[in-house]
Amino acid sequence: MAIVNQVDKKVKMDKWGIVKYQLVTHCFLSTIQLSNAELNCLTILVLDGEQELTSFCNNIFEKKIFSSAQSARNCLAKLEKKGLIVKEGKNKKKIIINPTLNIHSTGNVLLDFKFLSVATS
Repeated sequence: MAIVNQVDKKVKMDKWGIVKYQLVTHCFLSTIQLSNAELNCLTILVLDGEQELTSFCNNIFEKKIFSSAQSARNCLAKLEKKGLIVKEGKNKKKIIINPTLNIHSTGNVLLDFKFLSVATS
């Protein structure tokens, strides 16, 4: 029988932390690199839900995550290319986190990840 070194951690987190952790885990597993500002932008989008693009960019700028609303818009274009967000509509575009990421932020959230690394003989 194989011997497995197991690490079991239990942590209570706030909504911000649990959402950010889900995003970091998805990006790690998909080898997507994000800056801290991009990660914060995505976390806010998950927590606030679907929003109109221009108002979201202004909101991100006001929170001093980016130096201008245009920088936030450029970031969102990059995140869309990476498949992390979805833009909908023509005139007043709406943005949402890509539903295929399966990021949860409402109600009680329990994350149960199990990762295994098998040593070669």
